[in-house]
Amino acid sequence: MITVESLTFNPYQENTYILHDETNECLIIDPGCYNASEQNELVNLIKSKNLKPVLLINTHCHIDHVLGNKFVFDNWGLKPHFHEQEQWILDAIPGYAPSMGMHYELSPKAEYYLKDGDIIKFGNAKLESIFTPGHSPASLSFYSKADKFVIAGDVLFHQSVGRTDLPGGSFPVLKQSIETRLFPLGDEVKVYPGHGQPTTIGFERLHNPFL
Repeated sequence: MITVESLTFNPYQENTYILHDETNECLIIDPGCYNASEQNELVNLIKSKNLKPVLLINTHCHIDHVLGNKFVFDNWGLKPHFHEQEQWILDAIPGYAPSMGMHYELSPKAEYYLKDGDIIKFGNAKLESIFTPGHSPASLSFYSKADKFVIAGDVLFHQSVGRTDLPGGSFPVLKQSIETRLFPLGDEVKVYPGHGQPTTIGFERLHNPFL
């Protein structure tokens, strides 16, 4: 069984997820830790649970979701895994971060480019990657069939959806991703979004004003 831990980081209030199972191996998704205090929060959670980080994954590569990539690499030697079509999004960050007043430590290069349908294994657990573009060119969501949840990045929120006015964004594509790739997972599936509170597929199917 996968346990999902979450921490909220940086000025964008981004959700960083730490997933672990009974083996204590853990997966870090979208580390957004920005300053020393937030970095310590991440370290303290991992140490307090006696976890062993084995994988670093980015749902997509907007700045708020990758601010901690370098920190994770420096501390646990992990390079990020994300979709290849997100590489140019990552590469663009040094050009715009200063204009946003953000300090950005350069992320390591990807260790592996994930594809739709890839199976990510850690400990005794596994997740399936689901291609869900629209908010960004190649967002991936990560689904646990056994534990009935999905890590959705900035694709689907509680009564909202990801913005589509950034480079590579498209509302029709985003809507299609949600309706054809996430909704079929089932109403009981819990959604852990990149910002804000968790929700469920069933709730969003009925109450999301954007869908």
